Amino acid sequence: MGEDILLSPQGLQKIKEELAERKELRKDIANKIAEAKEHGDLSENAEYHQARDDQAFNEGRVLELEGLLKSGTVVAKENSGFIGIGSQIKISNDQRELEYTIVGATEADPAAGMISCESPLGVAFLGKKVGEQVEVKTPNGVIKYTINQIN
Repeated sequence: MGEDILLSPQGLQKIKEELAERKELRKDIANKIAEAKEHGDLSENAEYHQARDDQAFNEGRVLELEGLLKSGTVVAKENSGFIGIGSQIKISNDQRELEYTIVGATEADPAAGMISCESPLGVAFLGKKVGEQVEVKTPNGVIKYTINQIN
């Protein structure tokens, strides 16, 4: 991870919480491995192999989270009236009103209304203010949005 990763304060907190949970999970996995070893022949021991797989996945995720903490930059939301990382926005087009939170790329979850500041939608809204209209190019054509609210 050579470049800075942008994180919201909430995203940083979630990473710290998951890292603590994963480190605690290490103990449980080690116990499962030890119990599985007691059952004898490891070559045909499904519990042992599953526990080792769980351990490998968990350790990979711990490394990933530690990397995010090391290379991540927390961007605090400013109350400048302009959209930035951490801004909660209400926008509308001809068909409906939508609510999004602009977050760093690692925090994005479009289904939950968390859009990346690096996505086409996120990039289009960054730096804009209430009342502005924004055009976003999509595979289905250009969609015009009006910014109704910024929190």
